[in-house]
Amino acid sequence: MHTGTVLSVNVGLPVPAEWAGRLRRTAIDKRPVTGRRRVHPLGLDGDGQADTANHGGRDQAVYAYAREELDLWQERLGRPLRDGMFGENLTTRGVEVSRALIGERWRVGTALLEVTLPRVPCGTFQNWLGERGWVRRFTEEARTGAYLRVVEEGDLAAGDRVVVEHRPDHGIDLASAFRARRERDVALLRRVVELPGSAAEWRERLAATEVQLGDASK
Repeated sequence: MHTGTVLSVNVGLPVPAEWAGRLRRTAIDKRPVTGRRRVHPLGLDGDGQADTANHGGRDQAVYAYAREELDLWQERLGRPLRDGMFGENLTTRGVEVSRALIGERWRVGTALLEVTLPRVPCGTFQNWLGERGWVRRFTEEARTGAYLRVVEEGDLAAGDRVVVEHRPDHGIDLASAFRARRERDVALLRRVVELPGSAAEWRERLAATEVQLGDASK
């Protein structure tokens, strides 16, 4: 059974920020915390989201990003990127987070988490990092990290193992599904929608893509 490690658990609450889009508030600044944190169906104790229309909810309760990919971005951007810098709740090592399969289940501490969605970059993310063209670069790389839903509540902390308890056999990972979303691959999006427990956002994306392609054919 493959295992990795949680390097840090990061949380943050919404704060005012003039650069943070229409809401002028953001909780993207996640900072490492000590001790164990309880994980509930809507996220970690002490964590929150400002834009609840596009972030959070049961299908995006926890966000994980691999330290290996942060290190890669550090080299490319020529600047340090601390744990939590991408707004992730869990900074991991030894887990191929962006290649996790949709529906994959991780035991972290006493909580059981399920991979649901890739991260779609937004203007707030770009403004937070202060990198021109960041949305495009992040999208092209498809190093998305993983949103997770909470299947079993529990608590977790830095140093806990990440144990992949279940890995589906459909072979659709987050990076592939993210590219299907971007490239309007209806066939693959339909496969994603049909997966057990598929997040509602996939159905919404498929419907929007079918409308776009239908309009384009007129």
